[in-house]
Amino acid sequence: MSGNRKPIRAFLLRRVFPPIALWIYRRWGGSWRYVIENEEVLTRLLRGPRPVVGAFLHGRTFQLLYYFSRPEHGRWILMCSQSRDGDFMAQVEEGLGFRVARGSSGKGGARALVQMIKGQREDPGLGSCLAIDGSRGPRGIAQFGTLTLAQKTGGVLVPVAASTAEAWICGRCWDRNVMPKPYARIRILIGEPIEVPPGLDASALEATRALLEQRLLAMHAELDARTGFRDSQPLRAPDAGGPPLVPDSPTT
Repeated sequence: MSGNRKPIRAFLLRRVFPPIALWIYRRWGGSWRYVIENEEVLTRLLRGPRPVVGAFLHGRTFQLLYYFSRPEHGRWILMCSQSRDGDFMAQVEEGLGFRVARGSSGKGGARALVQMIKGQREDPGLGSCLAIDGSRGPRGIAQFGTLTLAQKTGGVLVPVAASTAEAWICGRCWDRNVMPKPYARIRILIGEPIEVPPGLDASALEATRALLEQRLLAMHAELDARTGFRDSQPLRAPDAGGPPLVPDSPTT
């Protein structure tokens, strides 16, 4: 019986649910009221000659997607997992106008990074966005994906934070995903750019990774305090006890 259900579930995830979810998300997101701080930094960089690499927390993806899907906020390539659920999400993101590279920190991440790097090299106006804590966490602990993108493309790294008090929190999700309610007021903060020069040794790369993590966490703590957002769990999960995940070095 379970074997018969698998093709049905795959069909629903690939053909039926994505257009419905896209329709709902467009109207849901269209009701949000955005307040943007430091937006001139992003505008200036998007008009400049260098690629832009946006860095954010995975748990705030839902409220950022709609903002970055607007044509006036640039064109972007994202990473989405190769799972069946990833098939569903990739179709929604493509429907919003994003380019999507398939992979994650668990599977196909290096291949997806190569696609993103090549995409930005071949299309000078294309930006990339990637969660610093990957697709599976640990929550709030920066991995090296965004740094690799910035290094390989010669781009500039831009931390982006988002917060709203009018939201639901997915307590069972590893990232404690924050889903703004309809008509929520969302505050977005564009951080100061971070340079990631090529040829950094291991200690300098780790220092840059730590800087990105600390800056993005501080930006969220500041925004959350001002919006009144509350969560029973910290932005950064307790350290997993090992170093941040380092994807296989992309060959480009």
